[in-house]
Amino acid sequence: MADPLAPIPILPGRPLPATGPEQVGNKAWNLMRMAEAGLPVPPAFVLPTDWCRVRPLDQASLSEALATGIRELEAATGLAFGAARRPLLVSVRSGAALSMPGMLETVLDVGLTPQSVAGLIRATGNPRLAWDCHRRLVQGFAEVVAGLDPAPFEAALAEAVATACVETDRALDHRTLRTLGERMLGLFAAGAGRPFPADPMRQLTEAAAAVLASWDAPKAVAYRRLNGLSDLGGTAVTVQTMVFGNAGGGSGAGVGFTRDPATGARRLYFDFCFNGQGEDVVAGRRTVTDDDRLRRVLPVAHAELAAAQERLEALFRDAQDFEFTIQDGRLFLLQTRRAQRTPLAALRIAVEMVEERLITPAEGLTRVADLDPATLVRTRLADPLPPPLGDGVSAAPGVAAGPIALDAATAEAMAESGTLPILVRPETATDDIAGMARAAGILTASGSRTAHAAVVARQLGTPCLVGCTALVIDRATRTCRLGDRVLAEGELLSLDGNAGAVYAGALPIVRDVPERELAVVAGWRAQAEVPSAAPSVMAAEGPAPSVMAAEGRPSTTSCRT
Repeated sequence: MADPLAPIPILPGRPLPATGPEQVGNKAWNLMRMAEAGLPVPPAFVLPTDWCRVRPLDQASLSEALATGIRELEAATGLAFGAARRPLLVSVRSGAALSMPGMLETVLDVGLTPQSVAGLIRATGNPRLAWDCHRRLVQGFAEVVAGLDPAPFEAALAEAVATACVETDRALDHRTLRTLGERMLGLFAAGAGRPFPADPMRQLTEAAAAVLASWDAPKAVAYRRLNGLSDLGGTAVTVQTMVFGNAGGGSGAGVGFTRDPATGARRLYFDFCFNGQGEDVVAGRRTVTDDDRLRRVLPVAHAELAAAQERLEALFRDAQDFEFTIQDGRLFLLQTRRAQRTPLAALRIAVEMVEERLITPAEGLTRVADLDPATLVRTRLADPLPPPLGDGVSAAPGVAAGPIALDAATAEAMAESGTLPILVRPETATDDIAGMARAAGILTASGSRTAHAAVVARQLGTPCLVGCTALVIDRATRTCRLGDRVLAEGELLSLDGNAGAVYAGALPIVRDVPERELAVVAGWRAQAEVPSAAPSVMAAEGPAPSVMAAEGRPSTTSCRT
């Protein structure tokens, strides 16, 4: 009988094992499917979800299992973990049977030590890459593994950027990054009461243990409760060979969707960060670029990305949300999962996938069966519109109005009192999940449309604008400034998640029904001779096209699409 705790390799061309996502997690299972299909997946291995039920966790047994998996990776890559020549670095990621975007932990660049930093410089000829990875490892390890306050590390990074007179950390040279890394080692030692681990296997074991422990973190527990996922068996731990989006101008990291998750339109939809790693994008911390710039700068990689979009949909037969890295012009796929989407997008995707013969009408009916008819409404602000206070990037469509809440706890309190607020944040983190779930809309000063928080907003059906550069929040006075206007917490805002604009006050809202798609679904039902008593997205009474909402009043039910 196979050992249920043994690592399982994820290698190109390797046939699928006799297991499933319940044992290895959705992330690893999909990596296995991609690797089997010949898609460009970095070699990896996974520790099964059974490890999440080992209480108390046996660190020695965990280290032994990880060492077995590392030997497989070394054989597959020709690299050596922690070595002075051709060092192997890995990412350590979570993975439940059903996706929980951003709720569990990740640690990147594991295996870097003073010895392997020198080896990475020798192997790549790129000292900036090596010292940037070192800085990232110390900073990420401090927050995720040691549980330290990230603020001193972020302040050290901001100070290094300011001292160097550059705009972002991407412009820091290798000498500055080396000095910054040494400063962060000091911060780690002061905060953790111990030196940063110099042994690569100790780094790996501690990182894997932290990923397993994140299953019980408050935000993960809240997410499972909100989404009815209490019966999941735990998280697996995926250990994957690092590829480097921070290797220079021909590299970067991105998050993509094979279809627009807000509208369902069939187009390649992605955010990409040149010379960065994946956490820069999904955490919403970096300015990202779009399709046109990537096409101009890296045309071959862009073409490979478009081809991967087609192959992913053919393989999984559904819209996908995938993470990718380009290293020196070469594309790698790091993960894929079923794309979270708005209800309207779900309806359109089902209809168009049937029309494209990717799925059958019967499958299309299954995919729309659970849609709430009340959510299948396109909302927009009624004309004429006043001048906006600011604009941003639409991360989730629809419109909403309500009082300003400047943190998740206030949003929850307002919702408890009967008024759904607009959650206004510098950047929305997945720690805010409880407040996001009670908000009518979300507005952030920074972030990207593919960040984890934006994904969660779409899943909740909550209108969301990110990257509103006119927004400045003053936590001390509990106010925010939008352009020349200062607004106190509790004042009313209207968000237009379709056009990406924010307005003062509560504006009138118009609702339109997607008649074509609903008619197609009705035709499927008629052909299938579904009994009239069966649930139907056509059955429930809903607003007629272009019904005006109550004018001038704050929304007490979120206008979610």
